[in-house]
Amino acid sequence: MNILIVEDYVIVAKQLAKFLKAEGYHCDVAFGYREAQQLIDENHYALILLDWNLGDGDGLILLREIRDLGIQTPVFMLSANAEVNDRVSVLDSGADDYLCKPYSTVELLARVRALLRRENSIKKTEITIGNVTLLESNREVFVGKEKIELTTAEFDLLELMMKNPNQVLTRYQLSEHINKSNYSVKHSNLVDVHVKNIRKKLQNKEFIKSIRGVGYKIEKSS
Repeated sequence: MNILIVEDYVIVAKQLAKFLKAEGYHCDVAFGYREAQQLIDENHYALILLDWNLGDGDGLILLREIRDLGIQTPVFMLSANAEVNDRVSVLDSGADDYLCKPYSTVELLARVRALLRRENSIKKTEITIGNVTLLESNREVFVGKEKIELTTAEFDLLELMMKNPNQVLTRYQLSEHINKSNYSVKHSNLVDVHVKNIRKKLQNKEFIKSIRGVGYKIEKSS
């Protein structure tokens, strides 16, 4: 389980990471708004622990940004703001839980476990097309019984196409799905590169069909 801790108070962040690692979780730490944006862009997390007041930005704005991008990773907001209206604002912005500082680490751990259990129960989707099986819960792909190693972007592209079989997805749609930068969406040929790599790893050039001048699709027989 990969957890991202976003906390600008270095001592608190390191203590929290140490505590969660002792419980068997892998933790990355972002000490500010911009660093968090970069880590979320580059990695997949099972949970984000997000402090509201960051030195270089507002955690609530970051939360809204995450949700606007379609990222559904559970977000657990931590804050010294204890007013009812503050809690309502956080939850309305897309947080999955909220805990006021100072907090009990025992309660924090219990809530972390509850969020992860809930997320795992929701994300047990298994998609199989032909001999390719994609497991959303732990982001794994198999060809037959052989596990295939994909990059984050490759997995995200394959997942989108397998969840929308027989539907043509344009290069723009696919690029927008994996890129945060509008420039990248308009000018990059990364989608074609990723599709080429996926085909090679699956050892099946026909699994992903090219639609000339438009994009790609995966066909699933009824």
